[in-house]
Amino acid sequence: MTQKTAPQRRRFLKKASAGAVGATAMAAPMVSVAQTTALRFQSTWPSKDIFHEYAQDFATKVNNMAGGRLKIEVLPAGSVVPAFQLLEAVNKGTLDGGHGVVAYHYGKNSALALWGSGPSFGMDPNMLLAWHNYGGGKELLAEIYKSLNMDVVSYLYGPMPTQPFGWFKKPIGKLEDIKGTKFRTVGLAVDMYTDMGAAVNPLPGGEIVPALDRGLIDGAEFNNASSDRLLGFPDVVKNCMLQSFHQSGEQFEILFNKGKLDALPAELKAIVDYGVQAASADMSWKAAHRNSLDYGELKKAGVKFYKTPDAILRAQLAAWDKIIAKKGGENPLFQKVIDSQKAFAARAGQWWNDYTVDFKMAYNHYFGAKKA
Repeated sequence: MTQKTAPQRRRFLKKASAGAVGATAMAAPMVSVAQTTALRFQSTWPSKDIFHEYAQDFATKVNNMAGGRLKIEVLPAGSVVPAFQLLEAVNKGTLDGGHGVVAYHYGKNSALALWGSGPSFGMDPNMLLAWHNYGGGKELLAEIYKSLNMDVVSYLYGPMPTQPFGWFKKPIGKLEDIKGTKFRTVGLAVDMYTDMGAAVNPLPGGEIVPALDRGLIDGAEFNNASSDRLLGFPDVVKNCMLQSFHQSGEQFEILFNKGKLDALPAELKAIVDYGVQAASADMSWKAAHRNSLDYGELKKAGVKFYKTPDAILRAQLAAWDKIIAKKGGENPLFQKVIDSQKAFAARAGQWWNDYTVDFKMAYNHYFGAKKA
């Protein structure tokens, strides 16, 4: 073998190196960088409310899992449209999606209020979500939106803790105390409080405390300790009645414009679906943490909490009996939802009540009043 001179060796190595680079380039796969799909959402909540935070939590989970291929931006209520106009805006494509509650669309079809307002037949919010996802509720909601020509896709998630009966300038001790009270609520609960004698004004969340402060309303309910505290309830009212059947099974709604959602590739649709489920669980855990902290802060601020008397709770259920009979007779879709909920509740409720231990017994064992 002929020995190469130094210049020959350098030329040989240079050619070999260039060949290796070329071979590597030919072997490497062609990688396409996917374009980011940006979706603009709006919530129905003020920016400072924990509900808007929940909406942002959902978007963050989806954005992180999508790895830059999908970016959801969530604006607070009123940024593009008023809170109660969210459904129309998403349907028209003015917004790509939104975050709110189904009860806000109550005026379009009374049956929509049953995902939140209504008796729920003994189901708590998580059980109502079980009915929605596995007992026919999802299909019924899609049927109602189709009847309204709303080209949207709805995801329900986030079971809310039981909402207070309301904030009042004076404690409510008996049913007669409600009669003539100017009160704020939304959805089918409007009919329930009206039946009990209140004069109801369905204001959006951000308008409640100013209305209480100016005396336009005498009482109001919104949702939970964290939201109520941030909205400023304790600044204008110091009495809160806990426990109620007016909205004891509510959950959140994430809306998508159907065309925008359908345009996403299958893997991004799956990320949205699993993002909803992850956000639902995370919201429940965050609510237990934050609501309990804020409940303590409200007490420190001088708020007096009272249990709603059982006589008023029974009056609520009696009012629901009349309302669902009337609405069901007027609206076949309303009756269809009621029948579906009732069938699921009868089966699942018996299982739940028979299997579930009384957690108050354990709580009182460790934290109740000390025995003499």
